[in-house]
Amino acid sequence: MGRRRRKKVVKIIKRTLPKFFICPRCGGRSIHVTISPGEGNASVRCSLCGLTGEVPAPPGSQPVDVYCKFSDMFYARKIA
Repeated sequence: MGRRRRKKVVKIIKRTLPKFFICPRCGGRSIHVTISPGEGNASVRCSLCGLTGEVPAPPGSQPVDVYCKFSDMFYARKIA
């Protein structure tokens, strides 16, 4: 006689957005984005090398969007 087989339990892993991002200058995972909702600006700061910048953040933008704008501005040499 055969055995009864169990069903495999499939775990669904939900991915979350990161809180710290990779610094384009020093390469460390130390960029923190702070969005101020009333002003429409976001401040981006690296805790290792001290790289800072102000990026316009329209309402409803996520820290990932702000980080992408910041990295684009850095590689375009608009932020030193």
